[in-house]
Amino acid sequence: MIEVRNLVKDYYGHVAVNNLSFTVNPGEIVGFLGPNGAGKSTTMNVITGYISASSGQAIVNGYDIFTEPEKAKKSIGYLPEQPPLYPDMKVVEYLMFVADLKKVKKSERRKMVKDIMELTKVSDVSGRLIKHLSKGYKQRVGLAGAIVGYPEILILDEPTVGLDPNQIIEIRQLIKSLSTKHTILLSSHIMQEVSAVCDKIIIINNGELVAYDTPANIAKVMEESRELIVTVKGDVNCSKNVINNIEGIREFRCESASEMLCTYYIKVEEEYDIREQIFFEMARVNCPVIEMRQHEVSLEEIFLSLTHGGSNQNNRRNNMKRVMEVEE
Repeated sequence: MIEVRNLVKDYYGHVAVNNLSFTVNPGEIVGFLGPNGAGKSTTMNVITGYISASSGQAIVNGYDIFTEPEKAKKSIGYLPEQPPLYPDMKVVEYLMFVADLKKVKKSERRKMVKDIMELTKVSDVSGRLIKHLSKGYKQRVGLAGAIVGYPEILILDEPTVGLDPNQIIEIRQLIKSLSTKHTILLSSHIMQEVSAVCDKIIIINNGELVAYDTPANIAKVMEESRELIVTVKGDVNCSKNVINNIEGIREFRCESASEMLCTYYIKVEEEYDIREQIFFEMARVNCPVIEMRQHEVSLEEIFLSLTHGGSNQNNRRNNMKRVMEVEE
């Protein structure tokens, strides 16, 4: 488990992390998101003990990283964005070296390294120099190094950066499989990646927590961004009058593809379901519905809404804070 309590990191007047608190429970894969400069790397560096905090606590597997750093660090496997590999070492030599650094028992090292190479699928390049490996294999070797010693917690910073689509899929599948034995905190800028592998997401901005929940629950809070999209054939003025007279519509806009074809983007009050009414009312005035669909807010849209300016940004952040307070 990872527990961050009121964490603050102040770089000589620049507050990179501001009173940040969250918990990652055992067995979870949690995505750690935020725009550049939001404080993600600083937070991860504090959790791993690489840098100190100005105030607050980081508890790793029950140990305070500041007061019991050795015990806490034994529980952590860390893969930074640029894996700390030694290019002139062979893969197996490097992993044996990492096992030595992590004080794995000599009697267990060779089998552990063999098993981890099989798990991360680098056995076939075990005898090759790391500098001759592709980017994908280097990333796998870095991940293998993080797993050595079987730490309870894995902290992965941009684990698929620079990989091709096939390599990304393979790394995602590997990360998913690791969650059966490890708690994982995963930093990424790729929204699809977070959606594909993470149980929960943390979003921070300007060093502050703006959201922490499952993607589905965050989407529920953001329902004010959900739209009903309806494409209608017929007289635009006639169909617009129909929309104007339906109860429960908060606002709408119309984009005309032609004089006889219009797409409506409709925001509806939460307690209303107007789909059947729109269908029958449009049919009544000879304006057939060509298409009707609910636009589900995406993780990317949630991220942009919570971390960039906008008229409803503060309301959305306040909603998220209320949800997190209720769950706590």
